[in-house]
Amino acid sequence: MAFKIGQRVTGQITGIQPYGAFVSLGGHRQGLIHISECHCGYVKDIHDYLKVNEEVEVVILDIDEFTGKISLSLRCLEHLDTSVEVLDHQHRHYWTNHRINIGFKPIGDRLTGWKTEALRQLDEQETS
Repeated sequence: MAFKIGQRVTGQITGIQPYGAFVSLGGHRQGLIHISECHCGYVKDIHDYLKVNEEVEVVILDIDEFTGKISLSLRCLEHLDTSVEVLDHQHRHYWTNHRINIGFKPIGDRLTGWKTEALRQLDEQETS
């Protein structure tokens, strides 16, 4: 099954850790519901909301293209209007803005200042 961001899927809780719950999505695919995504508001103990082997309906928040990790949410469904269809949207993560091609220029522009500041701090430490 090809997963998409915003898609509603059903899965089974396979494990719970203090930081979140692992959900089997079938076909050897697994996602994680982070503790902050299991309920709107503060969650003291995730066990108050989820149990191992429980079947849950979740929304796919994100899919990491490099690792294939799937981030899931229960709280998105708490206030979701069921009459509204989820848009077909794919969010891509990049370490930099792929629309701007500036390379290492900003680092080069600041390098001299950084060196000067580092040398000044070393001089202050030696005189202290």
